[in-house]
Amino acid sequence: MEQKMLSLLGIARRSGRVSLGADAAKEALAKHRSRLLLLAADVSERSEKAMKTAAEGTGVLVLRTMVPMDRLGAAVGKPGTGILSVNDIGFAEKIQTLLVNGQEECL
Repeated sequence: MEQKMLSLLGIARRSGRVSLGADAAKEALAKHRSRLLLLAADVSERSEKAMKTAAEGTGVLVLRTMVPMDRLGAAVGKPGTGILSVNDIGFAEKIQTLLVNGQEECL
């Protein structure tokens, strides 16, 4: 499931449907483009709290993945990226489904 999600993120990035980094993700939220916020497994609690605060009241789900920053960044072509905004509803729904199913399989 993880590899499928990373592949989808790569496709979404190449098609211009992903905003990379905290500032770009906050901008996507402010402009009502964001459909899903993804956080790497090793993003700090402070960054997670800031993103949840930014997303508050927008209806955008914030999910922490089990993927570390280096792998997440490699998937989207920007090493060190730990925060992403998926700005397409189709990609967001598919990634959310993969993440939820993947977490259930781990239980």
